[in-house]
Amino acid sequence: MEYWDIYDENKQLTGRTMQRNDFTMQPGDYHLTVLGVVCRPDGKFLITRRAMDKHWAPGWWEVSGGGVTAGETSEQAVRREVLEETGLDVSEAEGGYLFSYRRESEGDNYFVDIYRFIMDFDESDVTPQLAEMSGFMLADKAQIEAFAAEGIFLHYDSIKQVFDL
Repeated sequence: MEYWDIYDENKQLTGRTMQRNDFTMQPGDYHLTVLGVVCRPDGKFLITRRAMDKHWAPGWWEVSGGGVTAGETSEQAVRREVLEETGLDVSEAEGGYLFSYRRESEGDNYFVDIYRFIMDFDESDVTPQLAEMSGFMLADKAQIEAFAAEGIFLHYDSIKQVFDL
């Protein structure tokens, strides 16, 4: 069973935890998620396509990310998520934390920490986690904007500035 730490509205740990995806949080409680944007020096971004059997947004494009487990830091979580989902180790990459944003919806309030890592890699270095995704591509900003215009790129409006190099 996986647990997430619960944070208050100021993004401070409360000392309480919740079961992963148990979206019955109390008002003022938040959990923490991360997104890790991986970019090559030539300006190409690694984006992944969600598996078609996903309950939410199947087949949509996104960047690696996920929940921060209890006791884990945001930075540890983003490195783990990128490695699990793409096989890329960003621990020595340039870049890091950029900003956070907050989302509130009934029973599921959360913060999202955004990271951008710049490293030299090619497609043969990527080993996609097939349970999570149906594919990947190296896309430039214009391609990502086109997916966003089609309404098939997750979180784009909240993270679009991360694609400005």
